[in-house]
Amino acid sequence: MLTSSAIDTVVRAALLEDAPWGDVTSESLIPQDAVAHARLTAREPGVLSGAAVFAATMTAADPGIHTDFRLTDGDRFEAGDVLAVVAGPARGVLRGERVALNLVQRMSGIATLTARFVAEVAHTKARIVDTRKTTPGLRALERHAVRSGGGHNHRFSLSDAVMAKDNHLAILTAQGLSVTEALLEARSRLSHTTHVEVEVDRVDQIEPVLAAGIDTIMLDNFTLDQLREGVAIVAGRALVEASGNVTLETVRGIAETGVDIISSGALTHSVRSLDLGLDIDVSAA
Repeated sequence: MLTSSAIDTVVRAALLEDAPWGDVTSESLIPQDAVAHARLTAREPGVLSGAAVFAATMTAADPGIHTDFRLTDGDRFEAGDVLAVVAGPARGVLRGERVALNLVQRMSGIATLTARFVAEVAHTKARIVDTRKTTPGLRALERHAVRSGGGHNHRFSLSDAVMAKDNHLAILTAQGLSVTEALLEARSRLSHTTHVEVEVDRVDQIEPVLAAGIDTIMLDNFTLDQLREGVAIVAGRALVEASGNVTLETVRGIAETGVDIISSGALTHSVRSLDLGLDIDVSAA
């Protein structure tokens, strides 16, 4: 859940970055008592995410600004649709404009891309999830955007679950430790509520990992044939996650191998911000 505290932290830092000593342009050109009316308008179709973030940015810029959204997060829109109307002190609207747009454009871009991935696998049981490949400081917002697009979230941080990846296994192997024994020993020290996931990059690693009673096994950069083989070997003893080379062109085939989860860093690290604009409504002035 995207909390007001998380939003406030991002918004205040972003506004301070953008106007550390005030907005000298607006303060020198715009009368202090001027009022502005504006419309947040879509320049292209997409899925909305970040309504609360946009509104919070405007309020932080000036408490006198009122933002009224016509859609909610997760709603689809077309080019030309008015997503929200904004009214309040003109200096505040101009000060908050760029930060508010930057955030809602990025979040809506993530939601829109996620929705495309979700649509590709809708005929299967696979769920689309994100990764920790997020923009530093914006993880809570970007993870919310994935949910707005119909996707799901992986672990939020390193503190949330055990996830042994290739580098962890490489260190164990270099020390002459058995992967199965190391995982069993680790599990004995963990709470029964802690989820344990292990990444493998070869078929022959699957059985030694499953022998430790792990919850999820990640098949990393497997071919489609290898994924099908991996799903058959696991045979329901753990959740099967596919990762690596996940694109809009490949995700359908990956889902059809029978995996439970498909994780993609592209949802957040390679996304294009959606084209939205804040236009001053001259007729309402």
